Amino acid sequence: MVEETIQFIANYEDWKVIKKITITKDTAPLAIVDFLASLTYSTDDKIESNLRKTVELDKVDIAIKELAFKKGDSTKAIEEVNSRKIGKVISEICKLDKFSGPVQKELVQLCKIYSIKKVLKECEILNSYHEAEIPTLKRAKKAKAKKG
Repeated sequence: MVEETIQFIANYEDWKVIKKITITKDTAPLAIVDFLASLTYSTDDKIESNLRKTVELDKVDIAIKELAFKKGDSTKAIEEVNSRKIGKVISEICKLDKFSGPVQKELVQLCKIYSIKKVLKECEILNSYHEAEIPTLKRAKKAKAKKG
């Protein structure tokens, strides 16, 4: 029988991570969920930091701060983030000469996802699996807080 595993190894700049899980017939599906959530915790931050190196996300951050929504009002927050104002900023930062059409489209989509995740976080609404209270993630979050 072939051993089933999920493995993730990162050796990139200051990001050194090795995560793996061996899956047997006795492995609970929730254990796999916890493992995969820990991967998103590891990768979401790096997606954002590399996107920030590619486009001026600070401009999106500023535009989001200027939106008129209150904490907890996710409906208004989503309406605002899908407004022309945010769309205009995203278009502006993604339409640089160095990006071709397909790359611009990808960047626009990634920036839209970034902005939605950001406003949902500001509304204190969970929007990623790694935000759940998973015991193994609590240790990782504490270690990251000490570093940051």
